[in-house]
Amino acid sequence: MDIPLLPDVTIIFALAVLVILVCHRLKIPALVGMLLTGVVCGPYGLGLVHSAHDVEILAELGVILLLFTIGLELSLSDLSRLKRPVFLGGAAQVLLTWGFFFGLAMFLDLSGGASILLGMLAALSSTAIVLKTLQERAEMEAPHGRVILGILIFQDLLAVPLTLSVPLLAGRTFGFTNSIVFTVFKGAAVLILLVVLSRKLMPRLLLSIVRTRSRELFLLTALGICLAVSLLTAAIGLSVSLGAFLAGLLLSGSDYRESLHEAVLPFKDVFTSLFFISIGMLLNVATAWDHAGQILGAVVLILCVKAVMAGIATRILGYPARTAALAGVALCQVGEFSFILAKAGFSHHVISEHFYQKFLAASIVTMVLAPFLIAAAPRLAALFCRLTGIRDTPETTPEPGLADHMIILGFGAGGRQLARAAKAADIPYVILEMNPDTVRNEAKKGEPIHFGDASKPGVLVHMGVRDARALAVVISDAAAARRAVEIARCENPALYIVARTRFNTEIKALLDLGANDVIAEEFEASLVVFARVLAKFMVPRDDIEHMAQDIRREGYRAMLPDSLAAMATFSPDKSLAGLHVAIFTVDEASALAGRTLEEIRLRRDHNLTVAAVRRGGEFLPNPDGPFALSPGDRLYVMGTAESLKDGAALFNAAPAEA
Repeated sequence: MDIPLLPDVTIIFALAVLVILVCHRLKIPALVGMLLTGVVCGPYGLGLVHSAHDVEILAELGVILLLFTIGLELSLSDLSRLKRPVFLGGAAQVLLTWGFFFGLAMFLDLSGGASILLGMLAALSSTAIVLKTLQERAEMEAPHGRVILGILIFQDLLAVPLTLSVPLLAGRTFGFTNSIVFTVFKGAAVLILLVVLSRKLMPRLLLSIVRTRSRELFLLTALGICLAVSLLTAAIGLSVSLGAFLAGLLLSGSDYRESLHEAVLPFKDVFTSLFFISIGMLLNVATAWDHAGQILGAVVLILCVKAVMAGIATRILGYPARTAALAGVALCQVGEFSFILAKAGFSHHVISEHFYQKFLAASIVTMVLAPFLIAAAPRLAALFCRLTGIRDTPETTPEPGLADHMIILGFGAGGRQLARAAKAADIPYVILEMNPDTVRNEAKKGEPIHFGDASKPGVLVHMGVRDARALAVVISDAAAARRAVEIARCENPALYIVARTRFNTEIKALLDLGANDVIAEEFEASLVVFARVLAKFMVPRDDIEHMAQDIRREGYRAMLPDSLAAMATFSPDKSLAGLHVAIFTVDEASALAGRTLEEIRLRRDHNLTVAAVRRGGEFLPNPDGPFALSPGDRLYVMGTAESLKDGAALFNAAPAEA
């Protein structure tokens, strides 16, 4: 049987394996390897693929499945909370970016139609690249992740009017206004229909499918619903990707959401890979090389301008400068839908072939750079705030009345549970959150919640970190969590800091920066599963708890270096509520350097006890009196909060980063 597309797909996958393996060795994101694979095997590269158009059709399935899984991970209630980022933030980003590039094109003496189209092309960002990268980095739930998602949704909503406007730019009219109004009307009708079906028909249908216990039937149902809704939205003039997103969103409230996601995931990964490879096939390497200078200049201009405009849009929403910088960097590339608009503009002679090829080259370069820029976004955001001197909260004095309290960073599910428990136990607490809508809504309910960026020293000082008893870090932004722990430890050596992280790889970094305890969701979730399984086999609860403690100790020991693992077995009596442990470093200029513990009399004169010393790679528990301190020694010191705070000055250095 002759399958014309089979040789091309075989070549693509074989070459992709080689390229991605090389990229993995060089620590280059796999997504970049897919784009490079397309450049190499495409018609403008080695010409190994002859049915590029057929590959593009398969690639569109990747975008459909990607948007479907993203919709599954949200819910209608989540989307309702995104209305300000979608409509206010998205509109601001698109209008600001379009306005700049439209003005630039007019200045360069392009035609009116070409100027308008250029602004439209530059305003859009890559939904597939950005959301895939954020998913891999587990940043979809972070404040900047929600803003980015909202802006990208607004850009997808513009797909229809932008497409309909291209022939209009060429001087052809065909009832543009009527088409837009009619399309919006049809879109609203379809959305209402889908909501009704999701509440009335879908639960019964899915329950019937699940009762068959057929994985094949369940998979076919998931794919069928996704493709059917995408086809329906395409039939009324909306984009298929928007339909896929709506299909996932409307199924997100189902009891079988996780099973649906798992069933579709392998297909999504395969077809999404084809999408990025097909993007790389569009690049004409010869043309790009001949105009390399102009293309690189365009790349720099696009990245910088789009980052600034998206950052301004995020600031308009009320988010702090760091969140704005993270969102700006993530949205600074050109989107895949821009290729469709550019191709339509070229077909209708709005832009020339010369301009079209240079735009494709610059756009693909921005896409290749996108994963690197998103990975470097926390460092770029910190550099931006430092260079510009922007401060989100100028206060450096604590709120009056805050003392011996708990600070909760983040008011997601974890933060809400902590606040509820603190309120029930009559523990004073204060909440710090970066979502202005959440702050406004929860403040109306009487929660002691404040808006601010925990990675800024002044913000934590304003929350009374110097007099706080405990700090709970339950935010999704890993970089911000690390910075918050570092600042808090420097401001209050006696503070008890517990941080939540999603991945085991974050544990050491947080401990090094001063956290007392780190809860790794990935590891702790496995212990919960383990405990519940044993309980079903009637294993006594005490035995389960002892086994869980052993597994926890051995697990964290395996994830930490030897010196830190040894410290994991050392724990002061938690029943002594007034006792704390802080970690200090002996500075070279300190008067303690070279003296023994007997000579400095920490216990007698300062009510401090040295429980252990870490010297280089050696861990020394319970040092005796003749033990002499050396510069660079890290001392694990026990005492009350007040004595630890006073004793910090003895070391002539800030508290060590534990």
